[in-house]
Amino acid sequence: MNRLRSALEKEQLFIPFITAGDPSLAVTMELMLSLQRSGADVIELGVPYSDPLADGPTIQAASLRAIKGGATLPKILQIVPEARKRGLTIPVILFTYANPLYQYGFQRFVDEAASFEVDGVLVPDLPFEEGQELTSLCESKDLSFISMIAPTSHERIKKIASAASGFLYCVSSTGVTGVRDELPAHLHEFIAAAKQHAHVPCVVGFGIHKREQVEMIQRYADGVVIGSAIVKQIEQKGERLLQPEEQSAALMEFEDYMKELRGTNVHSI
Repeated sequence: MNRLRSALEKEQLFIPFITAGDPSLAVTMELMLSLQRSGADVIELGVPYSDPLADGPTIQAASLRAIKGGATLPKILQIVPEARKRGLTIPVILFTYANPLYQYGFQRFVDEAASFEVDGVLVPDLPFEEGQELTSLCESKDLSFISMIAPTSHERIKKIASAASGFLYCVSSTGVTGVRDELPAHLHEFIAAAKQHAHVPCVVGFGIHKREQVEMIQRYADGVVIGSAIVKQIEQKGERLLQPEEQSAALMEFEDYMKELRGTNVHSI
């Protein structure tokens, strides 16, 4: 059984998103290990891109910082096995966009992702109907190609959900990523429709940024994805994370924040 299938056997999944290379690739590796210590079940590792259509201002800014710092897809792929050598055991999903993959080459990307111990890929701007080539390549290497659905998917929900691999990413509301004080009132109906057809866990992302929202979603979904709120925390601690004498303390504060968000006792492992 691969890492992702094993992780997805848990009842409630906690999936944090971070932008690779923000504030540096070396710090990203430390953050990945911190997320594991904080109880993350899966990590979504965002590949910075200059035109991230699905991302709001917080993640866009993180992507620009990472790009300016020299983060590239080949370098990001290479930090995964380095993190594995240091004890990272949980699955890693690469969150990227179609254009960089077209430029890189689907076959090359899938081959390298598999050899570098990545567990799956999520491409938000690649429509389900146009993703069959990449899906097939991923299947050949036992990588999960994660599908996304939104409340506006309507008649496509059954088609996408029934074919989903790994887990099904249910977008809480239309628009881009970013914290939202209120989630849609009918979100539970959307998730129920997805679960009716999916054979994999259904997790909810976009807009979730506080413990109360996590608890609400746990009542009817199989897990949550949290991105912008976490990326904002990293932005606020960026300078300290880059300073050797400050890094350990900043990482401990980051882990405390993650445990509070997830709902565990702050100082538990």
